[in-house]
Amino acid sequence: MKITVFNSLTLDGVIQGPGSAEEDTRGGFTKGGWAHRYHDPVMMEIAGEGMAQGGPLLFGRRTYEQFHSFWPNQPDDNPFTQVLNNATKYVVSRTLDDTLPWQNSVLLRGDAAETVAELKEQPGPDAVILGSGELVRSLMPHGLIDSYTLQIHPLLLGEGQRLFPDGVSTEFKLVNSVPTTTGVIVATYEPA
Repeated sequence: MKITVFNSLTLDGVIQGPGSAEEDTRGGFTKGGWAHRYHDPVMMEIAGEGMAQGGPLLFGRRTYEQFHSFWPNQPDDNPFTQVLNNATKYVVSRTLDDTLPWQNSVLLRGDAAETVAELKEQPGPDAVILGSGELVRSLMPHGLIDSYTLQIHPLLLGEGQRLFPDGVSTEFKLVNSVPTTTGVIVATYEPA
C-alpha cells in the first residue's frame, strides 16, 4: 500500500485551519478559513477524482474528530459525504479508545511511524492522508509517504502550523501540476 498526502497549504507552508475560523485555534491562531474563497470547479474535480479511487483514509486524532463532527451529518447529495462515511478510516492515536464512533473506523494505537509502517505492508488500495499535519510530520523522517498532492494557495499567513517542519531537508520531483481558476496550483510531488 502506498500513502499519499492530500493537503491545502499557503505559499509559506501553513496548513492550519483552512476550513473555518474555529477549525484549529491552537497557539492562538486566528486566521482560519483561508481556503474557502479559492475553491473552484477544478479543485473539486481533482478532489473528486482522488475520492473516486476508493482507498482507505488515514487520519491523526485531531483531524479524525473534526471530520467526524461534520461529515456524518451532511446530506447524501454532497458527493463527498458517502465516500467519507463509507471509506475505511485508519486513525493513528495514543489516546483514543478502541470504540471509534464513525462507521468503518479502525484504530492504529501506538507509535505513528511503527503502526503506519505495518499498515503499508498490507495489500490493498493506496491510502490518503487528509489534513493531519502532526501525523504527516511524524511520518516524513521515516520515508513513509509516497507522494504529496498539495493545493498551494496564493497567500501568505505569516503564522500557523506548517506542513514541513524546520530542519527537514528533502528533495522532491514534480509529477503533475494543474492551475485552478483562482490561482491555486494543485501539484503532486514524490520524494526524489
